[in-house]
Amino acid sequence: MHYRDLRTWLRQVEEMGELKTIKGANWDLEIGVLAEHVMRANQQPAVIFDQIVDYPAGYRILVNESGSRKRAALTLGLSTNLDEPGLINAWREKRRSLRPVPPQYVEDGPILENVLKDGDIDMWKFPTPRWHEHDGGRYLGTGDAIITRDRENGSLNMGTYRVMVHDRGHIFIYISPSKDGRIHRDKWFAKNEPMPVVAIFGSDPLLHMVASWGLPHGQFEMEFAGGIKGEPIRVIKGPVTGLPIPADAEIVVEGFVMQDERKPEGPFGEWTGYYGSGAREEPVVQVKALYHRNDPVILGSPPVKPPSGKVYMQSILRSAAIYEQLEAAGIPGVKGVWFHEVGGGHMLNVISIQQLYPGHAKQAASILCQSRAGAYMGRYVIVVDEDINPRDLEDVMWAVCTRSDPAQDIDIIHRCLSGPLDPLISPEKRERRDFVTSRAIIDATRPFEWRSEFPRVSESSPELKEKVLAKWHSQL
Repeated sequence: MHYRDLRTWLRQVEEMGELKTIKGANWDLEIGVLAEHVMRANQQPAVIFDQIVDYPAGYRILVNESGSRKRAALTLGLSTNLDEPGLINAWREKRRSLRPVPPQYVEDGPILENVLKDGDIDMWKFPTPRWHEHDGGRYLGTGDAIITRDRENGSLNMGTYRVMVHDRGHIFIYISPSKDGRIHRDKWFAKNEPMPVVAIFGSDPLLHMVASWGLPHGQFEMEFAGGIKGEPIRVIKGPVTGLPIPADAEIVVEGFVMQDERKPEGPFGEWTGYYGSGAREEPVVQVKALYHRNDPVILGSPPVKPPSGKVYMQSILRSAAIYEQLEAAGIPGVKGVWFHEVGGGHMLNVISIQQLYPGHAKQAASILCQSRAGAYMGRYVIVVDEDINPRDLEDVMWAVCTRSDPAQDIDIIHRCLSGPLDPLISPEKRERRDFVTSRAIIDATRPFEWRSEFPRVSESSPELKEKVLAKWHSQL
């Protein structure tokens, strides 16, 4: 891979013709509205905001970093000329041989161009946006990577959690239950100790991408990122926490999550398209050291109402992960998978299969909806035949309408994993922290027992289409 940091990545994206610059926007809502506009569709350019109101020129914000196939491929070190199925297959092939590469500790790096401690710390010095009209504050952390350590075994984790600025020297890091960072925090708090943390607010997009995946417990995401790049991530040992700080990052904070100091955090418009959780008392993070490069770039990845370019990359990666997990479970005949953007990359998942035996469709759907990649906040799993394009929602819904009988082809699974951001969790369930919902499995395949007698589709065959359209292409 040919980029070490966000700035090199940006130069390559600009050379691809996929970067635009907007100057003079206001951090208060204007950047949020413009980001929402560009992120609501796939294949839109990445956008840099510069000369932001109230801030020096050069203090910039990047949005929509992952909203196209080419940028997704660039970030993963793959060919930039692939379509979605090709990108998924190329990523699956790369993952098969991928081996974690531990970070390389160095003594210096661009992140140390500015080092602020004690009274010099000022978290307001960056053009942190108020992204949505009803947000409870300004969120510096949307495209971030948060590093924590397990108190018991010392293992490291890097996750993506929303980060709100509280004042000059304090921030909030909201971590949902069941996430690795929350498990770490609970262990530190159980011993009545603050949790050390490193928060990265501008890194090359791969670190943020990997931080948002949810790798198996105990696997350090930074090592996985090194494996993708084929070289170690350069890090500096944090002098305050001992945690690794990416040497080529843009903005980094070292601090401690305080178990005995809480203040209101939120609300925040989340990836579901709702304010799924309101303001609540959350532990405050005391910032002990602030590092940033000259003219720093914030990596902004604000949630917007689905579908969005933000979810596009997640759909590709989760779809590839599901392929692997279905293969590991011994499910044959899988022809396509897609986690639909309209469901935020979580709530509507489609799998196409070549049916090989009775019950094949239900088996595949059941594995998908309870797998590591598909379990969290899922809602609907739809299984279609191999002639249906799982990425084409109209094609999928045509299959649902014509090949599924509601009385016998829809199954409900109760008490499945959800979370506080789910808008369907009632106030009563939130009060008792009962974060579970049901799943619907829709079998929209031809009935296996008489599939050969199912009515023929009244559409030209792919072969005939290709032949005729090639002949008449110039006149169409």
